[in-house]
Amino acid sequence: MIASVVWGTKSPGVGIHGVSVVSEIYDSASFQPGRHVGALVSRVKVEILTAIDRELSQDKRLAPLEMSAAQWIIIANLAAGPGDPKSAADLCKVISYDAGAMTRMLDRLEAKGLIRRTRSSQDRRLMNLELTEEGRAAYPRMREISMAVANRFLRGFTKAEARQLEGFLNRMLDNAQGVSARASA
Repeated sequence: MIASVVWGTKSPGVGIHGVSVVSEIYDSASFQPGRHVGALVSRVKVEILTAIDRELSQDKRLAPLEMSAAQWIIIANLAAGPGDPKSAADLCKVISYDAGAMTRMLDRLEAKGLIRRTRSSQDRRLMNLELTEEGRAAYPRMREISMAVANRFLRGFTKAEARQLEGFLNRMLDNAQGVSARASA
């Protein structure tokens, strides 16, 4: 049986479908800084955001709003529905933005009339964020553009492969959250 390393101890690891797994994928011989999974995910993210920026700027309806992919991410999170991020602090946690950068981004979206800040009825210190009528009207087209870009990046994949990729990436996020939970314990 293949052993896995769990926080410095060797123990058997069982992955999906009961297959043994090794927790250390890379070693000094196989690790290439520009080609490991983190670098590739980062490059794909940059390319997707660049493509969304380009599509937003070329869209006849959205171009006058001078939207960016970063702004789209905020709009999408606010459109997600009840229980999802509704304050700047919530958004910062969900999308890993710096608080200062988030404030500037929200100022721009508010100036464009796409979002509004309202004082929380439960805590006067807290400002909730919501889409305006204009923001809700622009959201479906932004979503279409984002979906078209995602589909373009997934050309050549089957639906099953795309779902599998999503599963792998979600597993990596779960692993990251597990590491964060252990570090804060």
